[in-house]
Amino acid sequence: MTERNLVYFASDVHLGLSVGNPEEREARFISWLKSIPRDSAKALYLLGDIWDFWYEYRDVVPKEGTRVVAQFIDLMDCGVELYFFEGNHDMWTFSFFESLGMKKLQQPCHKVIGDRIFCLGHGDGLGRIRPGYALMLKVFHNKFARALFSGLHPWLAYRFGLSWSNSNRRSHKPYRFRGVDEPLYGFALEKENERHSDFYIFGHYHDSVDMLMPSGSRFLIVKDWMSGGMPCLVFDCVSGSLCSSDGVPA
Repeated sequence: MTERNLVYFASDVHLGLSVGNPEEREARFISWLKSIPRDSAKALYLLGDIWDFWYEYRDVVPKEGTRVVAQFIDLMDCGVELYFFEGNHDMWTFSFFESLGMKKLQQPCHKVIGDRIFCLGHGDGLGRIRPGYALMLKVFHNKFARALFSGLHPWLAYRFGLSWSNSNRRSHKPYRFRGVDEPLYGFALEKENERHSDFYIFGHYHDSVDMLMPSGSRFLIVKDWMSGGMPCLVFDCVSGSLCSSDGVPA
């Protein structure tokens, strides 16, 4: 029996976003999910914003990415563990993914994988953030605000959410991670002082980052799927190596 030793990390697919070619992006992500070896993959960690907009009603979920959900189910049926974090675009997940057998994690999450310690999360909202943005996040997570939004008909709610997300994306230029000046990196430094992790892995920034921290730990941002390719990280529990999707050691 083949030992399950491979752990995968992916982030920021933004299914449903009309920027670029959404059909091609979804097909590319499905192709990648199909390529994950069912006999040697141990787990897949989804680090948030897999959907560009997701909102669950008690009896209604978005139809966008149905074939992606089918691949999630197939992976789990084959014995692969699936974990996910809410991103700032798909934070309104309540019970659907858990009902499939996926496990929701809260950032920052410390996990022992193999013999290495990982600190994982989407990355949004960690570290010092602007007061206005902090207020917006509180509103988005407020139970009363969610109850009001749930009063909208799904047809209207989804169109409003997708329209807002698409217009927001078009109004922002591609972001470049600012290195040691980035609040998320400062957050990782503070966490490292409290509790050591071998790897700090996040998404959100739509950039590919691999930095060596003063302690020797590695700080990584997983690239988004907007620019092509199949960006991910792969950890081998046996060798303890972490590689990017192109096989380059990270």
